[in-house]
Amino acid sequence: MDIRPAPLVLMYHSVDHFDEDPHLVTVSPARFERQMAWLRARGLRGAGMSELLDAHAAGRSRGLVGLTFDDGYADFATRAVPALVRYGFGATVFVVSGRIGTYNAWDDGPRKPLMTGEQIRTVAAAGIEVASHGRHHVSLPETDDTELREELEESRAALEDLVEAPVTGFAYPYGHATAREVEAVRAAGYDYACDIGPEEPARHALPRTYVGDRDGPVRLRLKVVRHELRRRSRV
Repeated sequence: MDIRPAPLVLMYHSVDHFDEDPHLVTVSPARFERQMAWLRARGLRGAGMSELLDAHAAGRSRGLVGLTFDDGYADFATRAVPALVRYGFGATVFVVSGRIGTYNAWDDGPRKPLMTGEQIRTVAAAGIEVASHGRHHVSLPETDDTELREELEESRAALEDLVEAPVTGFAYPYGHATAREVEAVRAAGYDYACDIGPEEPARHALPRTYVGDRDGPVRLRLKVVRHELRRRSRV
């Protein structure tokens, strides 16, 4: 079991212009561009989770930062990916398979369109890792065993059919996960899973650092330092 400190993983959601953002899930395109420039200026390169974890296992993850985008908003394809491509960065997008081409029905904030199947295939072709965020963005601890299995297995099957490639990663909706859900994700065959602030970090409960529109250079630096000071995690 690897006991080196877990690599830094940043958690984004939406990259778009906005008038209101009550759940703090949106970063403006200009701010996102500056954040990517900040990473590159410090010799850091954004990477998808599979690449990051493979490099970590081989002792080659120095200089890599995981970039993850939850929910699969349409603006990921139209605004985030072009910026990522310009910087030569990779990323992982966690898609809600049962809501493809619709909108974020799970929250009470402004309605935001989600990527269509065609957009998902396009970002996958651009080298972005497509992974699962469940079927319907439900809090998994509130599901029974049957629904939990369907959320994990059916979402992956649907996404694999769509991108015609293996889907090996998962992110817990809302960051809600107990030992039951972590074990279910592992048993379902996922190679890794992203959490937010798990009590016991592990490969199927990887911690991530939230990034929002208020995160300029000083706040980003503080978040990097905080990550470096965290206790060692088993991944």
